[in-house]
Amino acid sequence: MRPIRLDMAGFTVFRDETSVDFTDADYFALVGPTGSGKSTVLDAITFALYGTVPRWGGTRGIGNALAPSATEARVRLVFESAGDRYVATRVVRRDGRGNVKTAGAGLQLMPTGFDVSKLDTGMDLEDLGEVLAGTPAEMDQAVLDAVGLPFEQFTSCVVLPQGQFADFLHAKPATRQQILVNLLGLHVYEEVQTRATGRAQTAEGKLAVVDQNLAALADATDEAVEAAERHVARMRELTVAVESAVPGLRAKRAAEAEAASARDALSAEVRLLSSVRTPEGSVETAGVTAAARARATETADEVRGAEEKEEKIRGELAAAGDAGSLNLMLDRHAELEKLIGQADWFAGEVSVAEVEHKDAAASAEIAHSAQVGATQLLEQARLDYTEAQRIDRAAALRAHLAAGDHCPVCEQTVTTVPPVPEESAVRAAETSGKAARAAAEIAEKAWQQKDAIARKLESNLERKRAQHEHHLTRLAEARAAVTESPGVDALRRQLAEIDRLQKLLDRAGTAVRTARAANRQAQAAVIAAEDRQRSAWREFDTVRDQVARFSPPPADRDDLAGAWSALVDWAAGLAAQRAVARDEAEGTVATAHRTTVAAQQEIAELFTAAGVAVPATDEASLIRAAAITAERSEAALQRLVDRREQAHELTEQRMTLQREMRVAKALAGHLRANNFERWLLEEALDLLVDGASRILRELTGGQYDLIHDKGEFFVIDHHDAGLRRGVRTLSGGETFQASLALALALSEQLAGMSTTAASLESIVLDEGFGTLDAATLDVVAATLENLAARGDRMVGVVTHVNALAERVPVRFEVHKDARTAHVTRVGL
Repeated sequence: MRPIRLDMAGFTVFRDETSVDFTDADYFALVGPTGSGKSTVLDAITFALYGTVPRWGGTRGIGNALAPSATEARVRLVFESAGDRYVATRVVRRDGRGNVKTAGAGLQLMPTGFDVSKLDTGMDLEDLGEVLAGTPAEMDQAVLDAVGLPFEQFTSCVVLPQGQFADFLHAKPATRQQILVNLLGLHVYEEVQTRATGRAQTAEGKLAVVDQNLAALADATDEAVEAAERHVARMRELTVAVESAVPGLRAKRAAEAEAASARDALSAEVRLLSSVRTPEGSVETAGVTAAARARATETADEVRGAEEKEEKIRGELAAAGDAGSLNLMLDRHAELEKLIGQADWFAGEVSVAEVEHKDAAASAEIAHSAQVGATQLLEQARLDYTEAQRIDRAAALRAHLAAGDHCPVCEQTVTTVPPVPEESAVRAAETSGKAARAAAEIAEKAWQQKDAIARKLESNLERKRAQHEHHLTRLAEARAAVTESPGVDALRRQLAEIDRLQKLLDRAGTAVRTARAANRQAQAAVIAAEDRQRSAWREFDTVRDQVARFSPPPADRDDLAGAWSALVDWAAGLAAQRAVARDEAEGTVATAHRTTVAAQQEIAELFTAAGVAVPATDEASLIRAAAITAERSEAALQRLVDRREQAHELTEQRMTLQREMRVAKALAGHLRANNFERWLLEEALDLLVDGASRILRELTGGQYDLIHDKGEFFVIDHHDAGLRRGVRTLSGGETFQASLALALALSEQLAGMSTTAASLESIVLDEGFGTLDAATLDVVAATLENLAARGDRMVGVVTHVNALAERVPVRFEVHKDARTAHVTRVGL
């Protein structure tokens, strides 16, 4: 498995959307300060594939996937495995109650040549390729098929746990043995031993059940089978005898039923003929119908008379004229009389308005002349004031000076302004000017007021003249409208005649409606009477049809009472004849019944002789009872045969269970000893050390080989004449190389144990390099470079040591601010 691209949003410290592109990163480092989120990147890779992270402690720790206060986390991993490219996606959400659950999971096989940069366009999952899994439950098997490793082996082969290299190298033999049992899955043999013990116990329990069942089948013997066969033969003989006797019984019962049917038919005929009775009210029906028809004819004549009278009055009313037109002409006469009375008033209003306007215009003209004169006096006062200022300039200057000003003549500061003399021409001109200005303002206001009054009275005059002209026009129109009128008195007489005729017409209409209502009631009465008469005939026909098969006498359709009388008399005579025949049939039925009882007794004796309870006496029950008895005896025989066969099968099963129990107990006994597991562990340790020695020799340039002796690890130093040294004598860098060799060998061995073809195309070391000194760190860095140079897998390290990170060609710098963590790619 080789990661290509990782996208995260809301995942632990990566609150915002973050992408990590591993394309062409054959040797990379995740760098950054402690706590920045370097290991979280590896957690996201593991979570996208398996839905959990080793340090979460299982799938129940899924709540750790969400960033603080986030409600959703999304992780998407694009990776290659065995030449194919996949994309794995997982989404978790927090519901309203605070519970965190997986909301979605999927695995798609991407098409060949798919450009992962298209993921930045927001493609849907369905657009990424063939869907291999669409739910969390489907993801487990789909990821196992694609990657080839289950979760435990993936975290031991691809993402190696931090700080466990040297632990395994320096562990005690017993501790290392337990680690190998856990990592290599050797506990499966303990499970085999447990299952073998369980199978032995299960077989023993089944054996007890078989013995119990065999005890319950103790009565299924050959003797019991032979006795059951003899009983079956007797029941078959009973069935044959009953089947032979039943046809005779059936014939006798048929004869009895036929006689009873004939008797019952005669009884029914007697009851039917005796039920023929004349209904009450049938005789009066014809008279009621004739009376209703006569009343309907009378009311129809009354309707025609009322309609003719109404039509005559309607014609007289039409000839009397139109009431609306006459009333309109009367309104015209009244309007003319009113307009004639208003003529003098409108003329007087115009005359008054003309006089008022003439007086106001003259007064306004006088006021205007006075305003012009006052204006001329004001202008003269202004000229006099200007002349006085020219003559007495000193007095004129004093009016514009104040204490503290500079004198415009001497340019000295004025301390006190002397008053203007009373006899000064400037003071006299100023006083005259003020008086002239006041007089001009008074004249102006007087002229404006009188001019406004004159204009208002002029407007009033125009309005009065317009009203007078309009009145004259209406007067002329009213006179023209009544030119051809016969006069007010004639119009009123015509209207009175129209009103009288209208009242007569209303009364005539009421009479027509009353007559029509009476006619409708009469017609309804006719219909009801005819319906009753038809119903009476239908009742007669129904009764006659019921006895039609007896050929009743013909009915007179014009005389309902006579028809009923003839039918009733005929039915009474025929009922008496049928009663005699019914009594004779009753004797025949009694004789047939005695014969049937005798035949039933003969069949009952057959059942009694066979030792079987006598069933019901009908033919079907007799034959069925005999057949059922035979079938039950045969079924009992078959059950006994089956029980005997079951006893034979249980005996064979008992022997098989005894063999299985002995084998399971023997296997459990062998596996309970430690020799088998110890042998397996020794073989696994030999393979592990051989593989680690090969890798260590390659990493150290052929200096070291790794061996073990009684569970302890040693190295052979070829640079020191093949000296055998304990692994605890190695330097820090050499210890790291040996631990790394063991880890790589262990990962390859775990991959060999996988049930699918594991693709180990990458390895990521989450190791604490900060504890190494400079020299050891240099050795470690060289070791990792050599491992990457082999080219058989992607190599990644997680570190915050700059000296190591600077030697890695591709670095992913991880840093975190107050909100989220970020990843930046640096290098090639």
